[in-house]
Amino acid sequence: MKNPPLLSIVVPVYNEEAVLLQCYRRLAEVSSDLDAEILFVDDGSRDHSAAILDGLAQRDPRVKVLLLTRNFGHQAAVTAGLHHACGQAVVVIDADLQDPPELITEFLRRWQQGYDVVYGIRTVRSGESWFKRASAHWFYRILRRLSDVDIPLDVGDFRLLSRPVVDVINAMPEHHRFLRGMAAWTGFRQTGVPYVRQPRAAGHSKYPWRRMWRLSVDALTGFTVAPLRIGTRLALLVAVIAAIFSVWLIVQKMTHPANLVLGWTSLMVTVLWLGALQLGVIGMVGEYVGRIAEEARGRPLYVIGRTVNLEPAESIPPGRRSMPGSGR
Repeated sequence: MKNPPLLSIVVPVYNEEAVLLQCYRRLAEVSSDLDAEILFVDDGSRDHSAAILDGLAQRDPRVKVLLLTRNFGHQAAVTAGLHHACGQAVVVIDADLQDPPELITEFLRRWQQGYDVVYGIRTVRSGESWFKRASAHWFYRILRRLSDVDIPLDVGDFRLLSRPVVDVINAMPEHHRFLRGMAAWTGFRQTGVPYVRQPRAAGHSKYPWRRMWRLSVDALTGFTVAPLRIGTRLALLVAVIAAIFSVWLIVQKMTHPANLVLGWTSLMVTVLWLGALQLGVIGMVGEYVGRIAEEARGRPLYVIGRTVNLEPAESIPPGRRSMPGSGR
């Protein structure tokens, strides 16, 4: 059997035809002197991304392509790449070139110094709206405050993972994945490299607010039960307020019975407030119950349509959550 390469570069792709060739050129230049493979994972692109990747794989045997049958989402695409990456170290980087491929050299240097996880820290997020920057800033800090896992601040999926870390992450069976939190959870030796995140080289963001919201919910429910505890504390707070209000009503009834002609306003405000609180708590519980139901179904995280320059689907080690199709 062929020896595994030193480095695997996993690149999730979704409708990135405008930037794929430039992405490949920069990755190829960075890895030209290395024993490396570049694994593109096409997450059900609807443009010409698949055709471009086929052409790259035909010209360069180091390029490997995994094509999913539909759009399963960014985290599922990265997971598929980690399942099929064979390198002693694996770098995850998006195709839009907001994260500089040239930083991979520094990642490798830190890995050779003994670090198992080397992540990029976004000191500046160029080309993004103030609202996106502000929401990301506060989200990471709230998550870190609530979670028992020390998840680094201002860090995305751009990182290097050593083979032991990749093996641990591949063994995690959960369906709703927050990979940057999963990497932190492993507890291996980790370090960060600061960098300036650039605007997209071409095209537009494939991560709308809906997907960002889902990712944030996955992060919160996957790495903390604080929302459930908040619901319990709110319920206790409301119970205390209700008890105090009840005592006040009894006292008023005994001392000033004529003043207790209560109107609809106070009644409706109280009912709506309590109803909103109850629905909020039920919603928190529902998020966790829904994830339990999805995990219980046992469906694969992604489905492979075909592969290019990859090992046959039947030779993939067992336990990887995929449903293979044909390969070549």
